[in-house]
Amino acid sequence: MEEYKLFDAEYRFLSVIWENEPVNSTELSRICLDRLGWKKSTTFNMIRKLTERGFVQNVDATVTAIVKKEQVAKYETETVIEKNFGGSLPAFIAAFLEGRKISPEEAAEVKRMIDEAEVKEDQ
Repeated sequence: MEEYKLFDAEYRFLSVIWENEPVNSTELSRICLDRLGWKKSTTFNMIRKLTERGFVQNVDATVTAIVKKEQVAKYETETVIEKNFGGSLPAFIAAFLEGRKISPEEAAEVKRMIDEAEVKEDQ
């Protein structure tokens, strides 16, 4: 699952792409200057690097993401749970909820997701 591992700067850059895609590479460099303080060369180096790694594509100076935000988020979440909680989802949830209140709507949504996950497992 290492294929979705991103460093912080790479994630911030991809976030800009996800928000603006498809985006012209020159326009992307302007956005990155404004939001990230990056020079044009830094943006173009990042485009090249993430294209080589299969995260984005740059066709006719139009940059789009190949990897979706949800794929990266899933990888990051699984990594945190594995690394910090020994792969235990209940331990992760307990730590997340410690000292925190959730609304009845949030609780119902979590229960619904658990019920759906149990149904999938039974099939």
